Amino acid sequence: MSARAKVSLGVALLAACALLAGGLPEQPAAPVATASRLTAEQEWPKAARADLRDLTVEPLLFLDATTAVGQVTDGDFVRLLVEKEGIARELRRLPAADDPRFEAMTVAGDELIWAESSGSRPVEIRAVRRDGGDARLLTADTGNTLFYGNQYDLVVDGGRVHWVAGEGDATTQIRSVALTGGKVDVREEKGRWSLTAWPWLTDDTGAQSGQVRMREMTTGREVRVPFSGAEWGMCAPTWCRVMVMNGEGLARIDVMRPDGSDRRRVAGPGTQAAVSDVAVLDRFEILSEPGADFDLTGTAGLVVHDLASGRTVTLSAAADLAATKDGVLWWSTGTQEAAVWHTLDLRTI
Repeated sequence: MSARAKVSLGVALLAACALLAGGLPEQPAAPVATASRLTAEQEWPKAARADLRDLTVEPLLFLDATTAVGQVTDGDFVRLLVEKEGIARELRRLPAADDPRFEAMTVAGDELIWAESSGSRPVEIRAVRRDGGDARLLTADTGNTLFYGNQYDLVVDGGRVHWVAGEGDATTQIRSVALTGGKVDVREEKGRWSLTAWPWLTDDTGAQSGQVRMREMTTGREVRVPFSGAEWGMCAPTWCRVMVMNGEGLARIDVMRPDGSDRRRVAGPGTQAAVSDVAVLDRFEILSEPGADFDLTGTAGLVVHDLASGRTVTLSAAADLAATKDGVLWWSTGTQEAAVWHTLDLRTI
């Protein structure tokens, strides 16, 4: 599969694996019909957005609606660039023959942080100032890194970068290093965990049945979120996404608080989660709506359900990719050879 993975494919596969028997708890119908939905321009006229037709990088992160960080293969090298309005600044350059990979990119204040691997070298954590300078190595003592492709693969708090590592399901390491570099601290937690909004952990990336556990690292407090046998759940500290199944597939998507309160339906059958992150900015559920020709085209409708207003807003009728990080949502349309990248800065809504 190419880097331009199809909308919600990973989440859809997980949901497909979760076809389970059982009764479906009743929820109110979705509040807005498809025909009456507004576009993002109509619903959020002052939000920062852009349509980028000449972007040269494969975006890994958007700093704002028009500033992309991404990679491009240039001859014998893979280059990591910051690009804005056709002007690019190089951050890193690695030999293409070593199959370099940049991932888990995030921003903290004036710092841009990412993980990279190349050839036989271990995964490294690097950082660079957004306003310029050379990329610096924070550490190569990263362990067996566990990255899940969500916005919490690298979490910055208290001047330190945190990530998870481990082998198997018995123990998870929560590793961290200062933004100035230095010795890596390692904390071990029994079981399989991933990072979510700091200082919380969630057990792996969801649960096909039973429950999701979350643990606050500062106090050790644990929250257990139960689900029925017909549900598959993912949780962050503020909201949980509940994929409600029946014998034919996905019946609907609900959200609820981790204590089970404020449960509501946000989408019906034929809808999927477009990104793994639950309730981006504690407000926005990013969803896709594959049509009858999805298997042929690989594109799907892309919508946002606003938990604050209860309304679902249309972004695109045929998006090929959707991703979000640090409060910016982006997606592509067109072909792989002539992609148009679209952005919506959810922080400006």
